[in-house]
Amino acid sequence: MSGSGPERSIGGVNGAAVVKAAGGLVCRPGPGGLVEIALVHRPRYDDWAFPKGKLDQGETLEEAGLREVEEETGLRCRLLRPLACTEYRDGKGRDKVVFYWVMKPVGGSFQPNEEVDELRWLTVEESLELLSYERDRALALLARFD
Repeated sequence: MSGSGPERSIGGVNGAAVVKAAGGLVCRPGPGGLVEIALVHRPRYDDWAFPKGKLDQGETLEEAGLREVEEETGLRCRLLRPLACTEYRDGKGRDKVVFYWVMKPVGGSFQPNEEVDELRWLTVEESLELLSYERDRALALLARFD
């Protein structure tokens, strides 16, 4: 996607660059036929969210989403489909946009690390109780894993 896709630079207010990030709603079959999604706890922020992170130089959104999910969860994933994006101001006051995909794990396992100390597999309904941000709750409600 060269030239016109979401990899293009995004301008913010007064021409300031927008921080771009990517992540995933990682899903797996759960008990009773319900789908479970992975939530991560980040001790630095003491929050529960979906795995995500900033793009590295020259990286596509898809590559960044897969890399960040693997770095934070230990899970190698396959992209199922684009989901949505969220926009907000980060802790440093910068405009940030995060692009999300629905993902399926194909290997790996969680090991606590510097960024994430816990991973929980929860149903969509359960995740709504634990997620720290309204924007993430909205994503969980949008996700269909059929």
